Amino acid sequence: MSPGEIFVWELMGTAMLTLLGCGVVANVTLRKSLGHNGGWLLVNFGWGFAVFAGASIAAPSGAHLNPAVTLGLAVNGQVSWSQVPVYLAAQLIGAAIGAGLCWAAYKMQFDTHDDPAGTLGIFSTGPTVSSAPWNLVTEIIGTFVLVFWIILSPGATGGPDGVPEFGNAALGYAAVTFIVIGIGASLGGPTGYAINPARDLGPRIAYALLPIRGKGSANWGYSWVPVVGPIVGGVLAGLLALALPVH
Repeated sequence: MSPGEIFVWELMGTAMLTLLGCGVVANVTLRKSLGHNGGWLLVNFGWGFAVFAGASIAAPSGAHLNPAVTLGLAVNGQVSWSQVPVYLAAQLIGAAIGAGLCWAAYKMQFDTHDDPAGTLGIFSTGPTVSSAPWNLVTEIIGTFVLVFWIILSPGATGGPDGVPEFGNAALGYAAVTFIVIGIGASLGGPTGYAINPARDLGPRIAYALLPIRGKGSANWGYSWVPVVGPIVGGVLAGLLALALPVH
């Protein structure tokens, strides 16, 4: 697959991911939305199915949607390092586009929300208890679970042109939905489980640029945690999987 094709498929898939993922948080958060107060499990399920939709669209490129996945697969030898910048650029740009579309879908709800300064959480993650080292640990662990599972999932093999082919038996990309929901339900409480640098940074950039009435800070001081943590977790998963004799 050419770099241009990888870029297009990854961009479209990641845009769908953040459109639906940020969308479920907007639905739960914004007061004049029918999903208001839908709760944490609705957010978990929404993000899980957002991953399914995005991965299904981006299937031709291997459906990484996540720099941590791309780097983990590269470390593991399943993706060429020459392709990594293309994946990362597409994922970041796609994530920002999807977040912008989410804002457009909920524009009137944003305009009438009674806490506009507290809307960053619709787009990006943040800790419930601020401690950069431990927030980093949480993101490393959550992302490690995701990438380690992807690499070792049944039938995962290196495909043509370095694009991995995920088996996951008959479940296909629905299997990824379950692991993302599981991570959110089990490990998402402390930081909101970014587990994806593009998913957090792209929408954070979009939030900073969008004309959201009364919006608050983009919290750039925390923004490095959901970037560095997932990258470390993804690389560790790739290295450990590479060291396993069964792989």
